[in-house]
Amino acid sequence: MVSSTQHQTVTIIIVTYNAASTLQTCLDSVYMQAYPAIELVVIDGGSNDGTVRILEENANRIHYWKSEHDNGIYDAMNKALKKANGEWIYFLGADDELLPDFSNMCFALTDKHAIYYGSVLTRGLKPLGKVSDYYLAKHGIIQQSIIYPSVVFKWHNYNLKYPSSADFALNMQTFGDKRLRWQYLDFVIAKFCDTGVSGHSRDKIFEKDKPRLILKNFGFKFWLRFMLRKLRGRA
Repeated sequence: MVSSTQHQTVTIIIVTYNAASTLQTCLDSVYMQAYPAIELVVIDGGSNDGTVRILEENANRIHYWKSEHDNGIYDAMNKALKKANGEWIYFLGADDELLPDFSNMCFALTDKHAIYYGSVLTRGLKPLGKVSDYYLAKHGIIQQSIIYPSVVFKWHNYNLKYPSSADFALNMQTFGDKRLRWQYLDFVIAKFCDTGVSGHSRDKIFEKDKPRLILKNFGFKFWLRFMLRKLRGRA
């Protein structure tokens, strides 16, 4: 997509694998955005269902795409980040759709050390809105609600030891990084499909590490609260 020199570039990263049934709708939701400085990067894991044909047909609107074997979704995301040139980074699932408010949120980005999050629509539920720090520690928030400043990925990347929760782990690390801050903006920016890997698989490795990550990045008070609730069967 064509970017404007008058606006900060937002790189949208889509990672795909056999996503032919939804990918074009996802891409079209990007093309319809009013924000004028969007860069699109797509990394495909070697699909065999027509996904590559769709990428070829859209190649003139995609800054960079490649199809090759990878070691899972977060490996593909790490690859995509190496091709991203934007001041801001956003991850969109191939079965998700951007809403018009995504552009409004992009226009509101100002602090390049702030991780901005809005809300998404999922399963017909009310958008989550602003959450507490403890909620971030205990539950995390959906990745498609977050726009990251690119500096995050100079300091952090996705840990491949976590097959379906590396985004949660990274967000915890960024919360503990005092060079960064989290800020809510009141926009509903995407329709999120919760049938993907992170929506339906329990990451046992992450769950084992979670108390340690809370203690390290959120502090003793939140760790103690989490552990007490866990002992009571409420964590």
